[in-house]
Amino acid sequence: MPHIYKADCAQCFALCCVVPAFAASSDFAVDKPARTPCRNIQQDFRCGIHTELRQSGFRGCTVYDCFGAGQKVSQVTFGGRDWREAPGTARRMFDVFPVMRDLHELLRYLTEARALSAARPIHAELTRALEETEQLTHQDPEALAATDVAAVRQAVNPLLLRASELARAGLSSKKKERRGADLVGARLRGADLRGASLRGALLIGADLRGADLRTADLIGADLRGADLRGADLTGALFLVQSQLDAAKGDGSTVLPPSLNRPAHW
Repeated sequence: MPHIYKADCAQCFALCCVVPAFAASSDFAVDKPARTPCRNIQQDFRCGIHTELRQSGFRGCTVYDCFGAGQKVSQVTFGGRDWREAPGTARRMFDVFPVMRDLHELLRYLTEARALSAARPIHAELTRALEETEQLTHQDPEALAATDVAAVRQAVNPLLLRASELARAGLSSKKKERRGADLVGARLRGADLRGASLRGALLIGADLRGADLRTADLIGADLRGADLRGADLTGALFLVQSQLDAAKGDGSTVLPPSLNRPAHW
């Protein structure tokens, strides 16, 4: 995927450590209200415990992905003015960040869909949707904050679904249609899931050891704690880094070349 849709924390004003609220849980060691800086942010906007997040009880931080929205808001929308030195920008910056994050996620998926050779029949439509969504990210702060992301997503999703169907043609079947399925803790070890639709499926803690997930559609699938050891994810559609970071795997897990093997595997 293009670098622009990957987080560059060095160019961001720690927006993901300020805007969202944290609730003390297995993912976060403390409560943190929305729009309140995390106690671990340093003066340079770096995380003081970045290399020890999991050990320190902040596992949730390690599976968050802004898809490059943080640096876009910080360096483009607000021209490098940070919310500490220019506190008057804080409220609007915090309004814009979640909107930009959602738009960048859609851009990430549209970029992948357009690159699929099987999606050539809708290439022009994907290109138009990509360009129109990209234009939205360059609006001024007020217009960005007022953007109806739900409407944008509603317009884009049918295209992403069609691209998925084209890519999975010949591999999918009614048996493999598990869109939105509750597969929490499911025993799917060694399962043939080639071309399966697992869009939005709950795969929390699922046993997917040795499963064949080649060209499976995993957009929005919840893979927290899923065991992917030995699984083959070659060509998996719309799989993002944060999904892998939330799962378990090992050196035998086969990953798409655009994604990295998480350090904790």
